[in-house]
Amino acid sequence: MVGSQKPVGEVTRGTTNPNRLRRIDRWIAATQAPALRTGDRPLAVDLGYGASPVTTYELYTRLRAVSPRLEVVGIEIEPDRVAAGHAFLARTGPHDGLSFRRGGFEVPVPRRPALIRAFNVLRQYDEPAAWRAWERLCARLAPGGVLVEGTCDEIGRRAVWVTLTPDGPRTITFAAQLPALRRPSDLAERLPKTLIHRNVPGEPVHDLLVAFDRCWATAAPHSAFGPRARWVEAVRLLARTHPVLSHPPYGGRRRWRLGELTLPWQAVAPR
Repeated sequence: MVGSQKPVGEVTRGTTNPNRLRRIDRWIAATQAPALRTGDRPLAVDLGYGASPVTTYELYTRLRAVSPRLEVVGIEIEPDRVAAGHAFLARTGPHDGLSFRRGGFEVPVPRRPALIRAFNVLRQYDEPAAWRAWERLCARLAPGGVLVEGTCDEIGRRAVWVTLTPDGPRTITFAAQLPALRRPSDLAERLPKTLIHRNVPGEPVHDLLVAFDRCWATAAPHSAFGPRARWVEAVRLLARTHPVLSHPPYGGRRRWRLGELTLPWQAVAPR
């Protein structure tokens, strides 16, 4: 029976803030809409939403704008956090298609989800455990479904996330609030656990960040037109040597101006 097994995983710190994941949510809505519209009642899971259910509710409101029949389930391993979700619903009134339940990496939902968002969940695991978590979560996806797993800072200014399907990792996205960014390699501290220890010479992710910093320096004159102009030029220069996704929905000037850079996973895959 769904929810009857012991949750798989460890309790996270639970740190969360309103709009912390706004950057990620908007990217999901813009790039994953086809998956979110699959079937009569597509399902999205917010795994490990933390001490407050606010980011699950925000995911629900943002994704419902592109998929009105979407159901969203917030899942937490800590019972008090699930209780906080129930209290939120009791306080704000019922929201059709929004619910909370206890669980972990087993993802105890009644049908396979079109989307699993897992943010700031795997930081405390070691690299082999993070790879196993990716595999386990992807195995729970519906056909055509996607896992979005990543990390951001406490207020969402810097983030890195990976999209995965049952076939494995597909893309990696670097995103930043540009006025506060000194250089692109500052995003290294937000790399997923499968990559963060690979940011050393000789590894593709390190080579990418070094090249991006070099392009950022070359693009410095564009700062006269603002940090967005400098970022766009740096990405354009990087695309000369790296497989930057340059067309919608993942790339192009519109997404670059938001402070995003998306590449195929193979551009950073560990050696």
